Amino acid sequence: MSFQNNIFYLKVRDYSVSKEIFELHHNPEYDLLITFPKPSLEKLPSYYESEDYISHTDRKRSLFERMYHLVKNIALKKKLKLINSYSEKGRLLDIGAGTGDFLVVAKNDGWQTIGIEPSSKAKTIAINKGVNFAGNLSDLESHSFDLITMWHVLEHVPNLDEYITELKKLLKPTGTILIAVPNFKSFDANYYGRFWAAFDVPRHIWHFSKTAIQKLFEEKEMKLVDVHPMKFDSFYVSLLSEKYKTGKMNFFRAFFVGLKSNHSARISKEYSSHIYIIKNQKKSI
Repeated sequence: MSFQNNIFYLKVRDYSVSKEIFELHHNPEYDLLITFPKPSLEKLPSYYESEDYISHTDRKRSLFERMYHLVKNIALKKKLKLINSYSEKGRLLDIGAGTGDFLVVAKNDGWQTIGIEPSSKAKTIAINKGVNFAGNLSDLESHSFDLITMWHVLEHVPNLDEYITELKKLLKPTGTILIAVPNFKSFDANYYGRFWAAFDVPRHIWHFSKTAIQKLFEEKEMKLVDVHPMKFDSFYVSLLSEKYKTGKMNFFRAFFVGLKSNHSARISKEYSSHIYIIKNQKKSI
């Protein structure tokens, strides 16, 4: 895949770490937004150096953090139900496992689990919960996984083409991938514009639409078979977006925008985030 003939779309600030300005460029062929300039591999880790990176901690210091973990526990049950509806229990790889809660739930339900997580802090918390990790994707056996999950991870990977190829290689011929990513075509994305928290530049390098996910995986002989909404995300993202836009978390305004986004998506089918169900189509690479 080559991303050429991109068109300027929007200027966005990194509100959580560097305060730097980045651009989003739209690729019309894939209906994909790309963060520009893309940080170098050497500099990229520095953009994750924040005490507020909530997926890398189990802290519950504030009302916001307590709400996050309450919603996370509800979401974990939904995720478990979802994976069991699309795959027989077998070997499960969770990429970007964070503090390991999803893998703990899956393991307790009978899955053989392993995770990948670049954050040493998050990984240490997960290991203390009994989660097993591999160092890198290259350490894993080809064609060995029934299911691969990536919960808000694909938007972070530096080299998209190589990464999807590697996913294909790890998947069994009849395997399934579940990928959750934000949707820049949602109501809340349009409402908040440059303040939309799910742009999260430059940590989010890629910003996907349904068309982008479908085409990117079809090129690797994998088929998009279903799309599920992540309805809680509109509220969480709107709350952070309010903070970026006004300097404070306006719970009432964020709730209203999140509610309106989900209501709008009942017609447009463009929710704040989507879970994409992707099935392998031919023998893995």
